[in-house]
Amino acid sequence: MKRLLLAAAALLAALALAGTLRLPDFAHAGDPAASDTIVVNGVGSIRVVPDEAGLSFGVESRGATAKAALTANGNAMRDVIAALREARAGDITTQYVSVWPVSEEGSTISGYSASNTVSATIGIARAGDLVDAATAAGANDVSGPELSRSDADRVFRQALAAAVANARSRADALAKAAGRSLGAITRISEGGETPVPYASAASAADTGTPIVPGKQETSATVSVTFDLR
Repeated sequence: MKRLLLAAAALLAALALAGTLRLPDFAHAGDPAASDTIVVNGVGSIRVVPDEAGLSFGVESRGATAKAALTANGNAMRDVIAALREARAGDITTQYVSVWPVSEEGSTISGYSASNTVSATIGIARAGDLVDAATAAGANDVSGPELSRSDADRVFRQALAAAVANARSRADALAKAAGRSLGAITRISEGGETPVPYASAASAADTGTPIVPGKQETSATVSVTFDLR
């Protein structure tokens, strides 16, 4: 048996030296032609005028006791919420409710303060009127607006399409400079969304608190891999 094994080993060695023993195909996986691709980043931007405004409305009230402050605050906030609903605001949501002692000089508690804040959204054309209605109803703390688009997903998809087109244009220029042409897309990865506000000459409403929407730029980035021909 030992002689047979030695003979087989000698035969394999002789075949290898003679060049008749073929290496397996996976030994050629490092061939440069297997990775003949180009990777390009693309950026797409879409500028749009916001059509929605998010605003926060707060009421702060004082009272001799915590209960008195909360009661006064609750009554005032109910009037504010009623005014928001009458103005057809949407997504009215309580943000927070708080009550705390008020001290004069020293550590003597002289009373209590209570606050309640709600948020709401409305079409940009009526945002100024909503601010006026809420403050007339008793809101004494207003913040915002947070401007947005009701069709933000559609706008971002447009930015993505523009980013892919930008990547293809850049890749085509690089390929031509190298004397090649583009093949199929083999991989796409998506970057993030970046809404950026821009000033605009858009006019505010003729009445009510003026709120000028300006423009927002939504940007998308992609990384695209192309085959090269």
